[in-house]
Amino acid sequence: MSDIPEQDQPMPLVSHLTELRTRLLRCVVVVFVVFACLFSFAQQIYTLVSAPLREYLPPGATMIATDVASPFLTPFKLTMMVSLFLAIPMILHQVWGFIAPGLYKHEKRVAVPLLVSSILLFYLGMAFAYFVVFPLVFKFFAHATPEGVTMATDIASYLDFVMTLFFAFGVAFEIPVAVVLLIWIGVVDVKYLRKIRPYVVIGCFVVGMILTPPDIFSQTLLAVPMWLLFEIGVLAGGMIRKRSDEDPEQEQQDRPPATRP
Repeated sequence: MSDIPEQDQPMPLVSHLTELRTRLLRCVVVVFVVFACLFSFAQQIYTLVSAPLREYLPPGATMIATDVASPFLTPFKLTMMVSLFLAIPMILHQVWGFIAPGLYKHEKRVAVPLLVSSILLFYLGMAFAYFVVFPLVFKFFAHATPEGVTMATDIASYLDFVMTLFFAFGVAFEIPVAVVLLIWIGVVDVKYLRKIRPYVVIGCFVVGMILTPPDIFSQTLLAVPMWLLFEIGVLAGGMIRKRSDEDPEQEQQDRPPATRP
């Protein structure tokens, strides 16, 4: 029995747009529902996120708010971002529900693990930033503060800084998913990625130098995980390509027909 799409008949453009609007509205509703549940804890959430910095403030020093509305708007903004991050699984579920009918079974066998892995790796990257990178970064900044200068960070500036790092590390930890996708769609092959491994290692250290303080320890702490994630992606991509090569008849059956939407 050939492997064919679940919905082989093209849908009208209006139907596609209507479904897209519905799924976008569901995403917005989910974000606001999560936000409504977290709003009363906005101050506690900011206290938790700012803990890595406050631990290294000088005795008697505190974070400051230089804008009149910052004490309210900054925790509000953080809570909204946290709501968005927590809603990512539901958002990706809606994305999957929109594109899945146009995929074939062999595509879904790869797409589903990649989708789940991308969510877990993004959260893992954020956790790595909070528990490993932040303490090192703020400890370095605290020790690098010139004599006679009191370290008192503005709460809005701190939020912008940590959200940039959260996003950067979350994206950096998506390296295995990106590598597997590149191999799966045929942009690169495993042999080529293994050939450029030395350049990848150098690139990881360059990224580590940009995203972390200028000390070899914290640079290595980011570069080594990125390199290991790259190797995991190459290994997983090689397994997927090997399985595809071993089953050419199934790939022939899975080939989309001319009427595929």
